[in-house]
Amino acid sequence: MKLIRPVALVSASVFAMLSALALLVLTEAARAEDPVFPPGIRIGIVPLVGLVPAKKFTGFESQDESVKVLMAELPADAYGEVMNALKTNPAVAGGARPEGIETAAGMAYYTVETARNGGSVVHRYSMILSGGTFSGYVAVQVPENASKIYSDDAVRRMFATATVRKEVPTQELLELMPFRVGDLGDFKTVRALAIGGAILLADGDEKTGFEAAPFMVVGLMGSSPALPEDRGRFAEQAVASIPGVHSSRITMSEPLRIDGMAGYETRIDAISGRDNTPVTVVQWLRFGGQNALRIIGSAPRDQWPSAFPRFRAVRDGIHPR
Repeated sequence: MKLIRPVALVSASVFAMLSALALLVLTEAARAEDPVFPPGIRIGIVPLVGLVPAKKFTGFESQDESVKVLMAELPADAYGEVMNALKTNPAVAGGARPEGIETAAGMAYYTVETARNGGSVVHRYSMILSGGTFSGYVAVQVPENASKIYSDDAVRRMFATATVRKEVPTQELLELMPFRVGDLGDFKTVRALAIGGAILLADGDEKTGFEAAPFMVVGLMGSSPALPEDRGRFAEQAVASIPGVHSSRITMSEPLRIDGMAGYETRIDAISGRDNTPVTVVQWLRFGGQNALRIIGSAPRDQWPSAFPRFRAVRDGIHPR
């Protein structure tokens, strides 16, 4: 008995260790099949073997950058338009025959085309799915010399893993911005308008609409006036280009300092949105460098007195990285 007990104890220990190891292996295998969400986006997939996060766009690519998986969010109506196109002309839609595929996010539709990219043949796949309040879009490009590995069946299996998440974590979005946002002004919704370029802060959402409640857009402009005396004209041209408003009238436009830097504040009264909501809009431009920081705040006129301090708190909490 004295000889048997140590052997039994060792066997039990080895068995426990092997069980734990097996559980770890199974857990890691399961994790490998979990969908991956590129930063800042609500669409995820299980990428095929050999695909890694892309460096220059949202999605995945092969190490040699020849195979590309581009992912994007589109307006919710985009999925409905594809559905309507299939109902009216199921054989042809945009020159390719869409096929239905059941994904983790529900029914999706994809097309397959062969094209030439310079002197090379490439296979192109496009899929659209519904995210409820948005449409998800996944486009894949595979050169002919990689089609044995990344075949039609392989791409189809990858498409089937597509899923959506309800929200992108706020901190994840903010980390992608070229500026730091220290105060979110108690806004309920945070969205990326252009991943890594512009952000939306709002009290409304896609279901309720944004124009009927205060919201802000913060981003960088593609240019900045070369001379200080051109800033006023530049600000007025910029405020006139704000999308979604009409019948606008400038009520003030003057220079000021923002975070110790030269800036310009312009306000307009306008009509906004599908419900023709009367709004007051403020635009702040902060100059310095090649790109001006642009901060826009919009609120229905009856909510302006309570919204403006929130706008200013967000403005004052934005700093360069």
